[in-house]
Amino acid sequence: MRNKYYLFVILIPFISLSCKQKAAPEHPSFKSVFGIKFTEVKRVFDNGLSFAQNGYQMRPDWQLTFVSTDSVNIYSPGKKIFLNCPVAFDHDSVFNVAWAWIKLRKLSKDSMVFQVLHVENQVISDTKSNMFMTLYADDYIKNKLHTTAQQLQHPSRKDTLYIKKRIAEVTNITDSAFSATEQAILKSKSATLILEQVKPDVDPGSMEEPLPTYMLPEYNISISKAYDDFYYSFSVIIDAKGEMQFYRSTTVLMPEFAERTKKTIRAIIAGYLKHYLDITPGKTLGMPHASMILLNMTGKK
Repeated sequence: MRNKYYLFVILIPFISLSCKQKAAPEHPSFKSVFGIKFTEVKRVFDNGLSFAQNGYQMRPDWQLTFVSTDSVNIYSPGKKIFLNCPVAFDHDSVFNVAWAWIKLRKLSKDSMVFQVLHVENQVISDTKSNMFMTLYADDYIKNKLHTTAQQLQHPSRKDTLYIKKRIAEVTNITDSAFSATEQAILKSKSATLILEQVKPDVDPGSMEEPLPTYMLPEYNISISKAYDDFYYSFSVIIDAKGEMQFYRSTTVLMPEFAERTKKTIRAIIAGYLKHYLDITPGKTLGMPHASMILLNMTGKK
């Protein structure tokens, strides 16, 4: 009872009342697809691309089955099991499914299309609600399309052409880069230098997709037998050939020390990192390009 009362209170702002009340039209539901297993095969922006300009790639990963008017079994990549999650109709064709706001655009026993909504303070932002998800029934994929979900999930030719265009845009601009879905890899080739990639904390039970590590890979680096004790945190750009160049310090610097600090970091890159590291450039769709990484560097005499 408590949950039903809470849901009723949440829905009050969306109910429109008038002096002459008419019977409300029957709202859309998922009743026609109860028990059917669906897999997401495409997730794109409204321009048809799965990539953003900064290199972020949307990946289709929903697997779900609607089991009743108010619940859905949906796969949790973190826990690697199906969880039963709530479904609530709001207004028009807007639903809250597994704590995500979506608008139902198409529904059949073979497929469904959702528009993912960006909601702030119970208000839908039209400009930010620009992502669309397409799901196919597993039976439809196997017995009618005669393919697999993995094949359908591959990036499109339009994505490939876009990434080639972005690579051309950043190649000839010194301080330009975008995140590589196959992130740049650093490996030490000297016992003098020890490095460790920083792994973000992830809640395995959360249904929210965390920001991928490849968006800004981060490494901790320690150097023994350095010329002096030091600590610097800074970002670098790794170009398509695996060459490293200083981008900026991530530590707040007093104006009078800024240029000297930048000069010191560039000297550390030239004197240590370029000699002690094997660097593999980042790639997107198998194509190498300039990307950025963050380094936290400690030196000990």
